[in-house]
Amino acid sequence: MIIGVPKEIKTDEYRVALTPAGARELTGAGHRVLIERGAGVGSSIGDADYVANGATIVESADDVWSESDLLMKVKEPIAPEYHRLSAHKNQVLFTYLHLAASRECTDALVAANNVAIAYETVRLRDNSLPLLTPMSEVAGRMAPLMAAHHLMRPGGGHGTLISGVPGVAPANVVVIGAGVSGLAAATMAAGLHANVKILDRNLERLRQVDIHFDGRVQTIASSTLALEDACLDADIVIGAVLVVGAKAPKLVSNDLVARMRPGSVLVDISVDQGGCFEATHPTTHSDPVFEVNGSIFYCVANMPGAFPYTSTYALANATLPYAMELARHGWREAVVADDALAEGVNVVEGDVTYGPVAESLGVPFSPLRSLL
Repeated sequence: MIIGVPKEIKTDEYRVALTPAGARELTGAGHRVLIERGAGVGSSIGDADYVANGATIVESADDVWSESDLLMKVKEPIAPEYHRLSAHKNQVLFTYLHLAASRECTDALVAANNVAIAYETVRLRDNSLPLLTPMSEVAGRMAPLMAAHHLMRPGGGHGTLISGVPGVAPANVVVIGAGVSGLAAATMAAGLHANVKILDRNLERLRQVDIHFDGRVQTIASSTLALEDACLDADIVIGAVLVVGAKAPKLVSNDLVARMRPGSVLVDISVDQGGCFEATHPTTHSDPVFEVNGSIFYCVANMPGAFPYTSTYALANATLPYAMELARHGWREAVVADDALAEGVNVVEGDVTYGPVAESLGVPFSPLRSLL
């Protein structure tokens, strides 16, 4: 099989979908790997590193897309790439998609009549998300750092040092959601000596969090009132809510933000899925924040892209085993053999096959099994 890796063109996206180690594994298994020239530069991976491990450097993105049976990316295709989706008949696209938040991308994939498999909906039997987890860990650990920066007066905030100093209290940090990214955010915030509260509706998960932190982080059963009270006392609010494959619920209203302390900072890790704050809209690393009712919102849609070396290797470590199976067996046999990978299939030859996406966008749904 021919596996292609184009250079990411989304604003401020520096990750790449495959490392030289991945190229070595795929070419060693008899496959051909095409890398667009310069695709790894943002992650400090040179073309020569790929060539030394069996890959072929291709000059243009159009050539990578048109020649590849399996196209691996990091981020979802954006408008300048839509025309390439139909460049290769029966191509399989393997990348983050987040289609529930993008009707435009969904329509483009449906029109392309190929197969699209989303990293973020590959789900194991224990409900863990092996291809989303590494990036959730990066985004979660980043969130308190970004919030601390913007909590500075030059960053737009009210000027509280997240850790405090002897005699002056640290910042109050509220994390909404106790999943992978929420736990990572709480861990970083607690490590910075902030006062941390974490809210979730799953009481068993909160018990696990309480044990994990040995009581150093306050766990709160989430409700409308509990969330409101926590936010009103917060200097930093981190939204880390995930409904797999679907839009995130809007939990923090603009009215609530207006009653928060002026200069507080809100970081929405859920922005890829539409965000869990009412005012959320995607921003970029070059222009990361905006103001709502006196508070600062940080809503960068590709947070891990700011640390591309770490993020690329963490992501590639997770995706490579699945890419190997897709290349070895073809997508149909691979998903029949692996229920987790089957959950990643979002679009098949013009049909939306992932229920939460179809429901979020109000489009027809076709069960995957009916198309195999």
